[in-house]
Amino acid sequence: MAIPAAPEPLDGLMTDPYGTYAHLRESAPVRRIAGPDGTPAWLVTRYADVRAALTDPRLSVDKRHALPGSYRGFSLPPALDANMLNMDPPDHTRIRRLVVKAFTKHRVESLRAPVRRTADELLDAIEGTARGEGTGRADLVAAYATPLPVITICDLLGVPADHRRDFTDWTDALIAPDPAKPDRAKETVVEMLGFYTALIADKRERPGEDLLSDLIAVRDDGDRLSEDELTSLAFLLHFAGYENAVQLIGNAALALLRHPEQLAALRADPARLPGAVEEFMRYDTSAVFSIRRFAREDVTIGGVRVQAGETVFLGLGSAGRDPDRFADPDRLDLDRDASGHLALGHGIHHCVGAPLARLELTTAIGALLERFPDLALGVPESELRWRPSIRARGLLALPVVF
Repeated sequence: MAIPAAPEPLDGLMTDPYGTYAHLRESAPVRRIAGPDGTPAWLVTRYADVRAALTDPRLSVDKRHALPGSYRGFSLPPALDANMLNMDPPDHTRIRRLVVKAFTKHRVESLRAPVRRTADELLDAIEGTARGEGTGRADLVAAYATPLPVITICDLLGVPADHRRDFTDWTDALIAPDPAKPDRAKETVVEMLGFYTALIADKRERPGEDLLSDLIAVRDDGDRLSEDELTSLAFLLHFAGYENAVQLIGNAALALLRHPEQLAALRADPARLPGAVEEFMRYDTSAVFSIRRFAREDVTIGGVRVQAGETVFLGLGSAGRDPDRFADPDRLDLDRDASGHLALGHGIHHCVGAPLARLELTTAIGALLERFPDLALGVPESELRWRPSIRARGLLALPVVF
């Protein structure tokens, strides 16, 4: 059955996302929208519905369940598409088990000191540049929030330092395509596939003390990752490990600058930082939606009938601002118990890199507050610009003075 024509895209998701979510939760909590490419999908916005849908086995992430003409997500070659975000059990279970064997708590914890060292080096560079220019100004997105996750994920995967710039350019080309370069996304996919193929071949010949080398070697009862699964997993870890962390750091820094009383309280008591990190993710998450789902069968969500094969977006950002779950949700409150937020997903597709995301955000914000006791926005809020994407919420730049 063909899907009826979708309504116009919800422009408010770009210009006023949280106001738009509030309106939708009240008026149409399960609403037909146009996806990023204009094809139809459903958007779910209430916390209870989103959380339930994240664990509903009738909603699949496997594109083979998609109805023709519905939104399907990125178009990738098989060597990059065989990742956990496109798989249901039992394939998802098998690959996640292999990943967890290599991506251990010990490995993440071993990154704490290097991440802090990188943060301090970046802040040293910001201070040095400001001193040389005599300005006391910086763009925290370009000089801090972007390079910190890039360096971290490259070191984690064992990527040579001279390819860090490539990682940034590739991710930006896929997340926020330049309308003036319509072929750039396809070119990016080709470049990434070539890079990962060569990197894995090199790691197989000369394994190192890195996650990618361990993923090549990891086994479970004789099972191991196939070549396509390896390249797809490297792509996924890079993409998610960089993109989400960049925007979480920028969004958290902005949240504090907009709430100086909260900033002062956190600086006075850094022990509150782990709880504050959960509130940052609830308050302004980078992952606007979960990975798209496809209904395996007709299913009712929030009283609305979704037909088999139709695409469903689960509003993680909206769920974090639902007053039925979080009291006074539009207020940043670092003393709030924000546990239960869905910023990193829920259920079997809960972010495998969640411990790393928390470590990076905690370290980045902690080091920033220690270094600059008088940090403030460098422009009026009205001049801030957000990335042109409804997939991921993040600033293009965050000018500050100190």
